[in-house]
Amino acid sequence: MARYEFKLPDIGEGIAEAEIVAWHVKVGDSIDEDQQLADMMTDKATVEMESPVSGTVIEVAGDVGDQIAIGSVLVVIDTADEVPLADGAVEPTKAMEKELPTTEVTQAADPEPFVSSEVETRPSEEQCLSTSLETNGSSGKALASPAVRQRARDLGIDLAQVRTNSDRIRHSDLDAYLLYNGAAVSGRGTAPRPDETTKIVGLRRKIAENMAEAKRRIPHFTLVEEFDVTALEDTRAMMNRDRGEQPKLTLLPFLITAMGRAIAEWPMLNATFDDDAMQLTRHGAMHLGMATQTPGGLMVPVIRNVQAMSVWQLASEVLRLAEAARSGKASRDELTGSTITISSLGPMGGIASTPVINRPEVAIIAVNKVEEKVVVVDGEIEIAKRMNLSLSCDHRVVDGWDAANFLQAMKALIENPLRLLS
Repeated sequence: MARYEFKLPDIGEGIAEAEIVAWHVKVGDSIDEDQQLADMMTDKATVEMESPVSGTVIEVAGDVGDQIAIGSVLVVIDTADEVPLADGAVEPTKAMEKELPTTEVTQAADPEPFVSSEVETRPSEEQCLSTSLETNGSSGKALASPAVRQRARDLGIDLAQVRTNSDRIRHSDLDAYLLYNGAAVSGRGTAPRPDETTKIVGLRRKIAENMAEAKRRIPHFTLVEEFDVTALEDTRAMMNRDRGEQPKLTLLPFLITAMGRAIAEWPMLNATFDDDAMQLTRHGAMHLGMATQTPGGLMVPVIRNVQAMSVWQLASEVLRLAEAARSGKASRDELTGSTITISSLGPMGGIASTPVINRPEVAIIAVNKVEEKVVVVDGEIEIAKRMNLSLSCDHRVVDGWDAANFLQAMKALIENPLRLLS
């Protein structure tokens, strides 16, 4: 048997170490050549490591969440392929002489979800009646399905005390019992879930580190402005009716267009700040980071050269990048190089927020939900669609005056949508 040490290769990204986010083998496993060994996280990219040889795994380095230095041994494999030399040494076989495995860089959802949950599934009442009803007979037990019994246990109800006009106790009988005897019921409500301890690894770990570093190093301030989007919503609906083969327009492409126009007047928000070198770079082109929720956590794909794109082009790019991020197919280039970020939760966006800046950028906008409100316009009461935008800035390099003027420039465009299309 020959001992083959598979060392973590230099992935070519200038990194010194990578994090183990998933093992696909364990000690004692028999593996084939090119079989996947582990997933390694570098920044926000997952790198799949494949075995260059066949054999049996005899050692693995570290657990999920551990950092492994480039060039250190990741897996030790016992392989039977060996050729004795004249002096008794062992010559590596062709398989052992292969170059380090080709690594495919993909942006994937975290292989191990941040929060694991055990969902208790209960059969429906109809499914259980024929086989699972407990009869009273000599035991004196009340007739009830397992689902009703579980609910009664959660609520602390003794089924023997529950009256029913049917041949068995139903959920409606429990409801009636609670209505008249609620004060006497112990342990009302749903039973508490067991405590869960989860190791934070992979993408979720990177998010935690980046957010903590941003809040620790950047003095944030947030400005919230209300926008009348009644005319914009009418314009969007009209364009969607006649869109043909074009993607359906949401508010996001219009807001991005307004950002690109306003940035031309207030370029100090389209910047990155190297606080170690104390150097600010104001970017000529706007490369927009788009905060996107994925199964593994928040990712920020980048729409490049926003200032040169139409709302239709932006709509297509928003859909493409969001899908790439969620499916794990976004490339490294598509996940780096943003100069300002937008974050939108759509109808769940709340009325205001305090978004955390995507370091080393100096500004981020959060889009809040659209609401119909009663407003006074020129002394008359009207119903209008209103929406807040929340802008967080780095107060070291952006003043409140800059932030306020930037939002007012956006407001003039958003409330007059034909200007966005000209």
